[in-house]
Amino acid sequence: MTEPVNAPKPMMLPSDQDASGRTLGDEEIAALTAVIKSGHLWTNRGTTGKALEEQFAQMMGVKHAYAVTSGTAALHAAVAAIDPNPGDEIITTSITDMGALTPILYQGAIPVFADVDPITYNVTAKTIERCLSPRTKAIMVTHLFGNPCDMDEIMALADAHKIPVIEDCAQAYLARANGRLVGTIGAIGCFSLQQGKHITTGEGGLVVSSDPALARRAFLFINKAWGYGDQNPDHYFLALNYRISEMQGAVAVAQLPKLAGVVKARVALADAMTARLKGMDGVETPYVNPKHFHTYWKYCLRVDGAKIADGAVGLAKVLKDKGVASGPRYIQKPSFMCEVFQKQRTFGDSRWPFTLARPEAVNYDRALFPGTYEALEKVLVLPWNERYTEEHLDFLATSIRDAAALAKK
Repeated sequence: MTEPVNAPKPMMLPSDQDASGRTLGDEEIAALTAVIKSGHLWTNRGTTGKALEEQFAQMMGVKHAYAVTSGTAALHAAVAAIDPNPGDEIITTSITDMGALTPILYQGAIPVFADVDPITYNVTAKTIERCLSPRTKAIMVTHLFGNPCDMDEIMALADAHKIPVIEDCAQAYLARANGRLVGTIGAIGCFSLQQGKHITTGEGGLVVSSDPALARRAFLFINKAWGYGDQNPDHYFLALNYRISEMQGAVAVAQLPKLAGVVKARVALADAMTARLKGMDGVETPYVNPKHFHTYWKYCLRVDGAKIADGAVGLAKVLKDKGVASGPRYIQKPSFMCEVFQKQRTFGDSRWPFTLARPEAVNYDRALFPGTYEALEKVLVLPWNERYTEEHLDFLATSIRDAAALAKK
């Protein structure tokens, strides 16, 4: 098929990898300048880190929030707060960043992968239930791309078995599941401030909880288990230093008031894009549960390989020729197919903690993960940020429609 006569001219889209797609501005510069001029960059004696924690806790409606160096650090603090014994199992998702998995291994636990719903890309109560065992210490759910998991069903299952739930909300600021903010539904919520997230400090993260015992242990883990404020403080257990700097805190405090506007813009733009792409043959727009509020870290299409040549990969190639970058397959392969799991490369040549694992917990047979493989085969991830305009949407939608027509079987 030939190129459409009225094909749009290539256009540079705003990118979250630079200022064109970010909300960074004078407020962040002023806050950062004030911290640097003060000469005090350590959050333990500073003000911006504490202000971030207080303001984020208030925004989320939780009792405790702690700022950390990354989303990975937030998840590590959450796992450490749960305090698994070596060989305990934490059920997680097969489609996630490695930063959500390595904390489990570092704490001596075994990640047990649940399959996902191929349309939402999220774990469900049904896929989690298949993974439960007497060794299950926690469940870690990821609200992928800003689309909430079905938390009512997951929490009913978890509560019935008295298992705490860790929510990975790195991509899901202000998303809601049945009216409730994600990150506040389970026992602990974790967020990322990495470059491409809804708000950013380059690297950084937040961990939240209203459970006093879990919050206390998370706080200690972030601070080398030193009991700051205690009458007779000590280093109570094995822990790390995951504190952010006052400079990160300053940028985050300036970013935080912008978050609601960022989310509002992303959702409105996504709704407008969905309207533009409605009715395409072989390409589906994101599914959103009507009881949920999706906050669109990215905008994802499902591509039918029976109708589009080479499926998501083929459509991505045609889009690239039109100047539109996209990510077919997202993470390329299920997380459990990475070498750290396939070859059990952990601490030296010990293979620990895999040496403690039940065979069923490390069974990565493809037949156990039909939803995962279908999801990765069909997903095409489009870049997304709050700086898009109607003109950008027109260009992107027209390019997708034209690319689908060119790639149609």
